[in-house]
Amino acid sequence: MGILDDIRVLDLTHVWFGPFCTMMLADLGAEVIRIEPPWGAIDRVAEGALFGGVTYTFHHLNLNKKDLTLNLKSPEGVAIFKELVKISDVVVQNFSPGTMERLGLGYEVLRELNPSIIYAALSGFGQYGPYMKRGSYAMIAEAMSGHTRLTGDGVDPNGPPIEMAQAYGDLGPALFAAMSIIAAIRYRDKTGKGQMIDVSQLDCMVALNTGITCYTLSGMKPWELRNKYPATRGVGGLMRTKDGGWIRLAAFSPSSIDNLKRCLGAEEISKEDVERRVAEMTRDEAVELFVKADVPVAPVYHVDEVVKDPHLIARGMFIELEHPKAGRVKVPNFPVKFSETPGRVVTAAPLLGQHNREILMGLLGYTEEKIRELELAGVIASEPMP
Repeated sequence: MGILDDIRVLDLTHVWFGPFCTMMLADLGAEVIRIEPPWGAIDRVAEGALFGGVTYTFHHLNLNKKDLTLNLKSPEGVAIFKELVKISDVVVQNFSPGTMERLGLGYEVLRELNPSIIYAALSGFGQYGPYMKRGSYAMIAEAMSGHTRLTGDGVDPNGPPIEMAQAYGDLGPALFAAMSIIAAIRYRDKTGKGQMIDVSQLDCMVALNTGITCYTLSGMKPWELRNKYPATRGVGGLMRTKDGGWIRLAAFSPSSIDNLKRCLGAEEISKEDVERRVAEMTRDEAVELFVKADVPVAPVYHVDEVVKDPHLIARGMFIELEHPKAGRVKVPNFPVKFSETPGRVVTAAPLLGQHNREILMGLLGYTEEKIRELELAGVIASEPMP
């Protein structure tokens, strides 16, 4: 059984921030119903390389979900959504602040329908504050929280800022959102009360920036503090090998420093000394040498190497699923191992409206005739199965 297998989530999210949050809940057993407009959400209707009609990120971020289409700009679509709210536990949305209210589906309306509903509003800047109406993406939150400048400072404080790889301004806040929803479920278990959760990308990325506390304590930026109080213990960093590869060494504890000295046959070592030795080896030779010496080290992988790593394979970190249009899809498995209630990745990302009938007939008791009427009226639609 999944730890959240008695929880139903209505997922009105799109792109990365919201979908990653709701996928975490789905991986833990929740029934997550992704709700899109009949023409498809913006993360489904995308440009560039498509696999089975959608992007690789859509496949990555929408596992384990059911898909229902609803035109929430129509009275019938709003009415169906309200029916679902009455029998659900959580609503998650990442529209711009005010959108749900304009649709007549704000928190105050939904809690009248279901006082125990947990309503999570995900946005760039939160539901109040001077910036609440500004648009946002991951890189906006990363920039304003200091991460983009700090990443550049790690290379050259006088050089340009450098954006983080991927979209951690989405993925980090998504984990805060999922954790907070589960906390709200626990509160409801104790009191029977639902609540609203306001998750701001910027707030979350600020919380992840330890450089802020560095500044508030020292009055200096992290790079200034490092220059004033340079680390003198240990050897670490990215190091190039003779085959063009890279390793990451992290010999900072007393024992690993001693092990590194013994490994290299030196009484004293510097980073430059280690870099010269590493440059004489291939990447795999260097990794093997330092692993045997019990010195923390890692090869710097490309993604095609990540999926072949024997340790990750042994821990079941990749799973293959069958997608109706893309075929066999290999994706990361849920990463945390539970002894009693393991997370599970069971189904591939859904087709548009794939579960319309299952949800409307199974949960709401609609007839086939009613569903055809809704299709003809443009309230729902579905992508044909191949």
